[in-house]
Amino acid sequence: MTQTDIALLLADAADEVEIGIAPVQAVLRGGRRRRARRWAVAAATAVVLAGSTGATLVLAGLPGEGDGPARVATQPTVPKPKARHVDEPRVSPLALGMDHGKQWEVDLQVWDAPRNKGEAEAQYAAMALYGLSPADTSQSSDLVGRTSYFVTRTYGDAGPQKTVMFDTVKRWGPMTGTDLESAAVPLTGDSGPRRLVIGQVAKTAREVTCTWKDGTSMVVRPTKDPGSINMGDLNIRPADGSPVNWFVCLAPKDTSYKSAEVTK
Repeated sequence: MTQTDIALLLADAADEVEIGIAPVQAVLRGGRRRRARRWAVAAATAVVLAGSTGATLVLAGLPGEGDGPARVATQPTVPKPKARHVDEPRVSPLALGMDHGKQWEVDLQVWDAPRNKGEAEAQYAAMALYGLSPADTSQSSDLVGRTSYFVTRTYGDAGPQKTVMFDTVKRWGPMTGTDLESAAVPLTGDSGPRRLVIGQVAKTAREVTCTWKDGTSMVVRPTKDPGSINMGDLNIRPADGSPVNWFVCLAPKDTSYKSAEVTK
């Protein structure tokens, strides 16, 4: 068959075709149905995202949007509550130093308040292992709902830590203005000149002056680096779990404590 024969056959076929009115309404209805399906899928996706906290969802492209790469929608991760460890204290070093070639250290231990009898029993037993006895308690259940803190001092290898200050309270409130509570103890042993002074002050305190019996004094101010402590650091510093700040002073070896006060 030649090219001319093919052209004639196509012309005859075109003459037999009847052209009617285009089905506009049917086309529009089809378009509406496709859009409705697309919106339904989008709405379902929104429900999944809203109900998925902390999850990473991999979503395929929606109908009519091509076959592009999968899209990733990430919801913010909600942090889990911090685990409670009432049988372990939060320990913060308050001061480090050397004396006659031996290292001494002052620490603060804060024990969170147990919520029930089981937690109180676990905490009471743990304190005993640390050699600690909470204040105003005769049995473990007395600890429920109460926070305990202990300030301890160690010196070289001379026996266990010595408790200098401690309390067990329903509410450990903050201090204000020039409020100050302190204790003065020997640097080593249970007797001798009270050279080591440890105390708590308001968060707003900018200066504490410790005065010695020989008429001299020592001034401590807030640390510039609360996150670390160096040998010989004596200053005012915060402590984990404590609503107040803490300070440590040390008198020269030939004198001892007379007074301590917030001077700024």
